[in-house]
This record gives sequence, structure tokens and C-alpha cells, in this order.
Amino acid sequence: MDEAKTVAKRKRAPKLKDLGLDAPAMGGEVLRDAKEVAAIEARWKDVGEAKAAKPDKKLKYVDELARLQFELIKLQEWVRVNGLKVCVLFEGRDAAGKGGVIKRITESLNPRVCRIVALGTPTEKERGQWYFQRYAAQLPAKGEIVLFDRSWYNRAGVERVMGFCTDEEYQEFLRSCPLFEEMLVRSGIILVKYWFSVSDEEQEKRFHERMRNPIKRWKLSPMDLESRKHWVEYSKAKDVMLEHTDKRLTPWYIVDADNKKRARLNCIHHLLQQIPYNDIAPVELELPPRQGDDGYKRPKKSKQNWVPEVY
Repeated sequence: MDEAKTVAKRKRAPKLKDLGLDAPAMGGEVLRDAKEVAAIEARWKDVGEAKAAKPDKKLKYVDELARLQFELIKLQEWVRVNGLKVCVLFEGRDAAGKGGVIKRITESLNPRVCRIVALGTPTEKERGQWYFQRYAAQLPAKGEIVLFDRSWYNRAGVERVMGFCTDEEYQEFLRSCPLFEEMLVRSGIILVKYWFSVSDEEQEKRFHERMRNPIKRWKLSPMDLESRKHWVEYSKAKDVMLEHTDKRLTPWYIVDADNKKRARLNCIHHLLQQIPYNDIAPVELELPPRQGDDGYKRPKKSKQNWVPEVY
């Protein structure tokens, strides 16, 4: 490529500020996430060679997150090889940080082993089914980890507060939910339930950030805004929910989520403690030699449709 083409190519390549990725209105969210991912990936090799088993409070957030993600990989392999069934529920107020911790858990894991379930509004058919039916269809099989970004506890929260279910349906949920979860545990499913607790002031701050940030605006629905008008009702609903469903066999774990980064580290660290696992040494692979050239001539690149090199 001659110098003139190189100069022209550089002129076409947009900078971060041209794309708006460093705009104050967005809070630099995209750029911060990209830097975090890059920093974590850079540490994965070093972390893999380390033998630390306990968190070091002197470490920075990225260092500790990388260490925990490496432990999650060990856990994933243990679950897969031993055919365990792991189900983790993430509940809490809107903008409490559930999605953030789920994202950090799955970043380094195999999506064929660890998958996310985030069901939308039930269809007309689903509304006519047994309430737990559509959730039961998403439960883990052997060798799977399933993370529920909101779960059957919708009935105890938004449905109760916003009047989307009858009082009879709500009372039946409170009665049958502990029985349903006990059946899951007795069937061999490891069930872990997290409630992300966020203060009124912090939630309002995050809502305002989402309203200003076009990258995060999709997270803010009319229902989220409506929930602000029912803060006390949601608090009451949560307390009643805990009273009926915080059982010895299926306890709730509350995560202080006012500080997002601490909440992520604390939640992942706690999750790792709930499932005893060992480090399974991976099978050593040997890279086979590439197939020899038998005289085959490939088509000219000029006949193919290539993506323009804008960057």
C-alpha cells in the first residue's frame, strides 16, 4: 500500500470522540467497559499461574476480578465433568446491578455450560399455564449453570405491586414457592438466590445516568420509572417475600449493591463458596501438523467481497 493510500485510510478512520464514545453525556461507559475487559484479559495468564486461594484486599478491582473469573472457570469445568446442575437467581430493585455481575460471571465462561435466562412478559398462552411452568423449562440439565436475570419471584415483586396478579394468585405463590424450590433442591439442583439491595439515593443516581446515556437507555423502561412511585410498596413486598421464602434449605443472600464493583466481587466470591469444587487439570493437547500443500490453488482475493478497512 503506497503512502497516499495510507494517508487516505487514516483520514477515514474515526476517533473515539468522533464516535461519541468519550462524550460526557455517556459517562464514558463504553470506553470504561472496554478498558476493564482488556485489563482483565491481560491478567488472565498471570492469574492462572498464581496459587492464591484467598482474596487480597490490597489488590485492585481488576486484579481481583481476574482472579475470581479464573476460579469460575475451574468451577465451570467441575460442574461439567461431574454433571452438576446449578441454578442462580438474581433479584433486586431496578438498576441494582444484577446485569453487571451476571456479565462479569459469564465473560470468561463457555456459553454451552453457563447460560443466562432473562424472560420477557409472559404470552397469553403462558398466562394460562401453571405459573412456574415457563421457568421450569429453563432449569439446568446435568453439567449446566443457569443464571436467572429475574425469575419466578416476579410474582412477589412487580406483579404484586403493580397489580398484574390477583391476591389469590399472590397468596398461592407465597405458599407454593418454598415447596417448588424444595423439590428443585431434592432433585439435585444447587439453588442459590441473591437479592441486590440498593439505596433510594443510589437508584435515583443510576436512573439519571441511564436517561442521559444512549448506550444504557434501553435498560430504562416505563415500568422502571413507575417503580419509583412505589418504593415503599416494593420494600413491603420484598419483606413479605423474604419472610415466606427465606428457608434453611433455600436461603436468600443479600448483596449490598450501592458500590457496583464491591458488589460484583463479593457476589462472585460468595457464589464460589456455595459449590465445593476442585481444580481439574485440563487434558494436554498436541497441535497436529497442518495438512500439506497438494497444489490446490485458491480463488483470487479480488473476486471476494471483503469488509472495508475503515479502522
